[in-house]
Amino acid sequence: MSFRPCLRLRAQNQVRRMTTYSSKDHIFELPDGRKLGYADYGSPTGKPLFYFHGYPSCRLEASVADEMAKRHNIRLIAIDRPGFGLSTPQPDRRLIDWPADVRNIAEGLNIPRFAVMGCSGGGPFALACANSLPKNMLTGVGLFASGPPWAAGAHHMSLYRRVFVSLAKSVPAVMSVGLGLFIRLLVWVVNTGPVVSRTNRWLEETSKKSQNASPESSSDATEPSPQTKSPEERRQNLLRMLVYEPFVQGPEAAVHEALILSSTDWGFDFENVRYDTVKVWHGAKDKNAPAVAIRYMTERLPHCKYTEFEEDTHYTMWKHFEGALTELMSGESEQQPNTLAMAVHHRSK
Repeated sequence: MSFRPCLRLRAQNQVRRMTTYSSKDHIFELPDGRKLGYADYGSPTGKPLFYFHGYPSCRLEASVADEMAKRHNIRLIAIDRPGFGLSTPQPDRRLIDWPADVRNIAEGLNIPRFAVMGCSGGGPFALACANSLPKNMLTGVGLFASGPPWAAGAHHMSLYRRVFVSLAKSVPAVMSVGLGLFIRLLVWVVNTGPVVSRTNRWLEETSKKSQNASPESSSDATEPSPQTKSPEERRQNLLRMLVYEPFVQGPEAAVHEALILSSTDWGFDFENVRYDTVKVWHGAKDKNAPAVAIRYMTERLPHCKYTEFEEDTHYTMWKHFEGALTELMSGESEQQPNTLAMAVHHRSK
């Protein structure tokens, strides 16, 4: 059972050896003594948006939207949830505990009004803010490819997720051990020669496509944009974002958050969320977060605009992120091609 300290040490050493976003990373101390790690992207003087990362992930996930946020004059503040990245673990935390942390960090940063956006597993945490925070504090609430409510029915979820959640409930310690071993194996595999070469080629091709699509994108003088880094630097940053940093404190937070997200009771009823308007963007072919469960949620929210993309999965939704970001921050809706029109609706009671 000694793997956990070993995992932490290895992950931390790997992080220290890599190019980091250290000038953007910060730690905020909460009134109860816990610490929240966060990263500041986009324009420092732009419209504030708190970004809630997916599951399992960390604040670095938002780094891919840094240039995008600059273009639209948005200050993108990405927070590590408890136990991930730089944030102190919070045993027995609940979904409805999150809004208080967000309010504390906003007040500490002297940000009286702000928007929130949750991507993937961060979506339910954004909805919790819509339910709990004062309406005049929020300028917008967005859920992008959001984690689904299990209240819609566990049978909608994949077999893998149902098994994972069942084990997390019945034997959480065993699941932590197993997840930790899996992470160590994954780290070993992704650093083998063939995988390194293939990943670097893929990142090089992706970079070229990105440059062709956005040749006007500016570059930060102190933080090189992803396109100006070598494939190996980008690969290491990708590993830090998706593997090392989320689990730097061990796998326990991921096991506990799986229970939070899969609970049939998020601590509030959708019908009681009075924020106007919660905006939701989702792919009709999403297998990770089935659209049928997202529709269950949006049909019950009193004030909601739901945009469903007919041909998209959980992993192809990124191309719509900039449009969603600008719509959320401007309050204006743009006509989107490839949108399932019959699933785009407004509800207002």
